[in-house]
Amino acid sequence: MKVGSQLFTAEGPQAVERLAALGHSIFLDLKYHDIPNTAASAVRAAMELPKLRLMTIHTSGGLAMMRAAREAAGTKRNRPRLLGVTILTSLDAEEMSRVGYEGSPAIRAVELAKLAKQAGLDGAVASIHEVHAIREACGPEFIILVGGVRPASAAVNDQSRIGTPAEAVEAGADYLVVGRPITAAADPRSAALAITKEIRRAVAKRMS
Repeated sequence: MKVGSQLFTAEGPQAVERLAALGHSIFLDLKYHDIPNTAASAVRAAMELPKLRLMTIHTSGGLAMMRAAREAAGTKRNRPRLLGVTILTSLDAEEMSRVGYEGSPAIRAVELAKLAKQAGLDGAVASIHEVHAIREACGPEFIILVGGVRPASAAVNDQSRIGTPAEAVEAGADYLVVGRPITAAADPRSAALAITKEIRRAVAKRMS
């Protein structure tokens, strides 16, 4: 279960504890982005939460910040995996230029993923469109989590670089984040089941 900044701000660690008590593993998506000491301290604090499986930090915080965060995550075999957010899926080339990024989203995402690997992170967060290039650059063991996943019938909302669940699986993503297509659906359970069915079909096709 993903716990993002909205839920964590509203309910705090209790949200994680309640979900963990129901048996869910936790993806803590707080995208830490600060000076190295503060980011590392935040990761250490998060390590106290139950059933933590994945965590995110921003790669744009720099190599030193990512290395500090990775060190804070420890060396235990069952430690949470630390993923570096590359380029937010809401950003297109025009918006990137406004905030000082040069080049296309695809180029920047791959370069930031490579920096995350250099820092010792376990993987990266990117859009569907960068999965293949990141896999080529960072290798088969590098975790790739894809945001901006939208079934073909779902609204785009504020996302720019999106794709369907099947496209994400076919591209080689390890994890898919699906939020509003489920939470904003008239029947969230049916929406979730339909997406799960699409993912299963795509996985079967990829493995055949």
